[in-house]
Amino acid sequence: MDQNFNFADLFVLDLANNHQGSLQHGLAIVDAFGDVVEECDVRAGFKFQFRDIPNFIHVDERKNSKNKHVPRFLSTKLEWGDYEELKNAAKQRGFVTICTPFDEFSVNKICEMNFDVIKVASCSAKDWPLLEKISDSNLPVIASTGGLSINEVDNLVTFFEHRGVDFALMHCVSIYPTPDENCHLMNIGDFKRRYRGRTIGWSTHEAPNETSHVGLAAAVGAEMFERHVGLENKEIKLNAYSSTPAQARDWINAFRKSKKILGSEKRDSISEEEKNSLASLSRGVFAKTNLKAGTELTQANTYFAFPIRGGQLPSGQFKKNVKLLQDVAKNSPIYLDALPVMQAEPSQILKASIHEVKALLSYADITLNKDFKTEYSHHYGVRNFPKTGVVLINIIDREYAKKILVQLPGQSHPAHYHKYKEESFIVIWGTLKIFLDGKKYVLEKGDIITVAPGVFHSFNTTSGCVFEEVSSRLYENDSVYRDSRINDLTTSQRKTIVDNWGRFQIDKQLLDIEKL
Repeated sequence: MDQNFNFADLFVLDLANNHQGSLQHGLAIVDAFGDVVEECDVRAGFKFQFRDIPNFIHVDERKNSKNKHVPRFLSTKLEWGDYEELKNAAKQRGFVTICTPFDEFSVNKICEMNFDVIKVASCSAKDWPLLEKISDSNLPVIASTGGLSINEVDNLVTFFEHRGVDFALMHCVSIYPTPDENCHLMNIGDFKRRYRGRTIGWSTHEAPNETSHVGLAAAVGAEMFERHVGLENKEIKLNAYSSTPAQARDWINAFRKSKKILGSEKRDSISEEEKNSLASLSRGVFAKTNLKAGTELTQANTYFAFPIRGGQLPSGQFKKNVKLLQDVAKNSPIYLDALPVMQAEPSQILKASIHEVKALLSYADITLNKDFKTEYSHHYGVRNFPKTGVVLINIIDREYAKKILVQLPGQSHPAHYHKYKEESFIVIWGTLKIFLDGKKYVLEKGDIITVAPGVFHSFNTTSGCVFEEVSSRLYENDSVYRDSRINDLTTSQRKTIVDNWGRFQIDKQLLDIEKL
């Protein structure tokens, strides 16, 4: 997918026919909403609608038409020169210039006037002759999907993809104004999954005083937002779905507040304020009796009490049989500096990785069956597993074989080759860096690379990666490592192999390794 234009975080302000056929009124709208955008400090596009009036309307319909749109289109007609002046005014105010054509002649005018983006209206999303003309413009496209079935959206997406169009999609409901029960904002999330990597927006027609929808749309993944805009005066009243400058300001500010509330997707932004707040409610470990240096801590000679003191051992970090480095008086806090540096047990290192591995499998939308074996690969010891390691999940082992490999962020796998096995790696999620005979390849989702027998290869990831290994059958002692120290290890020393996740088998197998 090529998406060169930055559609993300774009607010599209649709003028439609709210210029009322008056150049001066249109210029006043551009100016008023330019002030709103400047005040709110957001990136915005100003959108026009082009129809080749009167040729757009059938000759028999130009008088006494029963279609309500005909008199509106005719009464609000502007000359092409007026539109060009409006477009230039929008450009001067810093807007991205956008236009919706409803006929092929209007596409030509959009190209002549050097607009930045073309918008496809929902009513034109199945108008294939017009879509062909729009595709030939070589401009980035925003396509609305109001009233389209999911198959029709698929057709639209495929149409643009096959023609190499740089485009984004708008979830849209073509009811003016749109009642809450017809908004179906969850469609946005489905679009995000169905058309991965494509910018998805929300083209809104709810009542202009409504500000909750924009935050909800952002919460389910919308990155672009559209609303009709205009100005009222004594003679001109806006329709039921167009916003005044004040309403647009409230709408944009509601979005900004929602983004602040939504915050970060990753739980890596815990503030010091929050940490201190929780610490003030925590319990610490205290000595139940006078304890001498060298005494092993147990629940019999300690107790937990509130509040914790600065530098004290928290109750949540208490471990039995840790020996004190200094005397501690009865009822005194046991401080961290009175204890040796506590290292995680090898089994805890592997068990802790299970949560991360399961999380990456979830991100990759992979569901395992109940009958699988897991290999925790730790060629430089379990304590170095977070740095040098990979988790291999055996799915099929016949004349052909398939594994799912999961590497956690920052892990690498040492250089080796296989005497007999040929294997292909297919990246499912994340980014994998692989070296074949010293040459570096960077694989993204969907990329495939094949490793022939006898070819040295190693791999690593910065952000984490899930990838498949499809290979010829597996052989015992088939791997030869560049580091000869690894070749001297037994299989059990460099791998912990268990059924399923092996939470209980891990302890036993690591204990057996220690006995070797």
